[in-house]
Amino acid sequence: MNGLARRPETPQPETAASWETDSDARRRSPAVARNRAPIAAVLPDLLPASGCVLEIASGTGEHVAHFAEVFPALDWQPSDPEPSSLASIASWTSGLNNVSTPVAIDATEPGWPVERADAIYCANMVHIAPWEATLGLMAGASAVLASGAPLILYGPYLRGDVATASSNLDFDGSLKSRDARWGLRSVEDVCAAAEVRGLAFERLIEMPANNLILVFRKA
Repeated sequence: MNGLARRPETPQPETAASWETDSDARRRSPAVARNRAPIAAVLPDLLPASGCVLEIASGTGEHVAHFAEVFPALDWQPSDPEPSSLASIASWTSGLNNVSTPVAIDATEPGWPVERADAIYCANMVHIAPWEATLGLMAGASAVLASGAPLILYGPYLRGDVATASSNLDFDGSLKSRDARWGLRSVEDVCAAAEVRGLAFERLIEMPANNLILVFRKA
C-alpha cells in the first residue's frame, strides 16, 4: 500500500474516502468544497507574491485548481504518487496556464523531480501516511526551498497543551485500525522533525473542523 493514500474530510475529522469519479477521471471530494475557501483565505499572508508553489500529495487536484484561480500570479506544481490521482489532477487543471503538468512524488523517497520551489503546500498527508512520509517531506522541503520560503501544512494534529476533540480521538483510532503506521501526529513531534532538517516553526493557525495550519520557514 502506498504510504500517501489520502482521505477527504468530514465536518469534524477526516474519514474514509468518499470522492466521486467522473467519466474524465476527475475526482470530486466533498472535503475540498468545504475547506478550500477557509484555506485560501489565510494563504495570502503565507505565500510569496510570485514564484512556484509545489503541492505535495495533491490528491484529487481540486485544491490546486482552486488556488491557481485565486492566486493567478503564482505558478503551481501539483504532485502525487498515485497514477489515478495524477490523472484527476491533470483533468482538474486542464486549461489553467499557471499550473504545470503534475509529477509523481512519493514523500518517502528522496530525489524529488523538482529542483526548486518558492513555497510548498501539503494538506492531509501527515496523518494518513507512515511517519517516514513526514520525515521525507521535511527533508525534501529543506532541499528545494530557498532560505525564508514557507512549508505550509494543513490537517488535524494533536497538541500537548490543548485537549483533543473527542471526534479527533475517534478518528485517530480509526486510522490506526486501518493501518498501524497512520494516526494523528503531535504538533511538537512535527516541529521537532522540521527543526533538525533546517525548517523553523513560524506559526499555528486554527482552522474549521478541528484542523490546523502549521507554517515553517527554511532557515
